[in-house]
Amino acid sequence: MGKSDSTSARPREIAIVHYPGVQLAAVLGLFDLLRFAASQSEPGSHAPALLVSQWACPDPASPPQRIDDAGPQARDAWPAAFILPPALGPLLEPGDTPGLTQWIAQAHARGCIAASACAGAFVLAQAGLLDRRPATTHWAYDAPFRARFDQVRLDTDQLLIDDGDVITAGGIMAWTDLGLRLIDRFLGVETMLTTARAFLIDPPGRLQSQYRAFAPRFDHGDAAVLRAQRWLHENRAAPFCLRALSQGAGLEPRTLQRRFRRATGFTPALYTQHLRIARAQDIALASDLSADRIAWDVGYSDPASFRKMFFKLTGITLADYRRRFSRNDR
Repeated sequence: MGKSDSTSARPREIAIVHYPGVQLAAVLGLFDLLRFAASQSEPGSHAPALLVSQWACPDPASPPQRIDDAGPQARDAWPAAFILPPALGPLLEPGDTPGLTQWIAQAHARGCIAASACAGAFVLAQAGLLDRRPATTHWAYDAPFRARFDQVRLDTDQLLIDDGDVITAGGIMAWTDLGLRLIDRFLGVETMLTTARAFLIDPPGRLQSQYRAFAPRFDHGDAAVLRAQRWLHENRAAPFCLRALSQGAGLEPRTLQRRFRRATGFTPALYTQHLRIARAQDIALASDLSADRIAWDVGYSDPASFRKMFFKLTGITLADYRRRFSRNDR
């Protein structure tokens, strides 16, 4: 499959991937959910902002291929994101789908956002995408998952974990939360809320509304910047060090600064601030921890600086954010 020359010249594509035992109801549900959202984002437009496709492996040793026509804009191009839906029946064993596993690793290395729901996390983990990263799956799979993948920071108390270029959802029906999160990421909060209302499903616990415009791209095509992004996601709470980041990316600091901003729209330092505040939003809605404790957990030694940055990037205080977006009675 050839690499697209320009990620901005074509609509972005979300691929829903079939694999042995996949739950077809979830496949078709995601397909309908995402297609509906795409139709709402630009009514009457002949150039959709989002394409949705289904992919499947012709045999276990082969990589997945499109099994429906997503349009000429998608041909010979890698998707911007792929989804591994829930599965029914026995869990896949290592080596059952070598073609799919290799394709997943290649797609993610090229900047594709990897997403899974329920047992789909096992497939992501087999491809090595979840090593040393936070992830979730169905609570009933907690023990077998930990036994197979002890390098993953598993948290089955969480319904959905958005770690930037990897998003995992928990229960078998959590594909609805995953679909809405991707709609929010690709088409914006208004389209996500319109879709949630139309399908009579609750929006995710944390909305990326006007108070959070940070939605990093990973399909920009700059491999060095992609390495830097992933380092920042893994070390967001560590003190920011441009030299260490540059060494990991294999670039001089000034070169990294220039290429990072061109690829992502942010300087590395501002990108780090957005990552920390996004994590603070997650913690604020999932816990009753104090603002000072949240500040420390996401990498701020000075709570006053944290509060100032939170307001600067979200337009709202942390206390008001909790009151406005929390789905729990506090």
